[in-house]
Amino acid sequence: MDPAEHQDPATAASTAPASPAPASASASASADGTVRAAGCVLWRRSPRSPGLEICLVHRPKYDDWSHPKGKLERGEDPLAGALREVAEETGYTAAPGAELPTVRYLSDGRPKEVRYWAAAATTGAFAPSDEVDRILWLAPDEARARLTRPLDRPLVDALLATLPPGTGPCP
Repeated sequence: MDPAEHQDPATAASTAPASPAPASASASASADGTVRAAGCVLWRRSPRSPGLEICLVHRPKYDDWSHPKGKLERGEDPLAGALREVAEETGYTAAPGAELPTVRYLSDGRPKEVRYWAAAATTGAFAPSDEVDRILWLAPDEARARLTRPLDRPLVDALLATLPPGTGPCP
């Protein structure tokens, strides 16, 4: 999982559409020093009401709420890394969907790039760890409001735009 990712809004880059990653993007840092990471906007159909819920993770070390994500291992495919991070942080396996916008910002003074995918939770169960002590399954509006980092919020809308009719938050 990532170190602290608190960003200064003045130095954070905006969310940008993903482009094919160069070969160097499969290591945790590229030749230009950019930290490479990947994650998912994990969702499921709500068991309590029509619509869907989005999973957010709480990292006690930083006391923040975010989408599951983390640094890529050297040579790791970004999608494989995103699914690995989901499993490690949430306990759920996931079926990947569309690639979502890539988020770029400065982390501890270094450029960081996080590629995201939509992913439907399939099987699993959460078990707290030192890295993630809680998860929440929230309606999209609640998830958007709970996310600590403003750059993570547009990913909720990007997820909703990729889902087929009938899977959105409205019946």
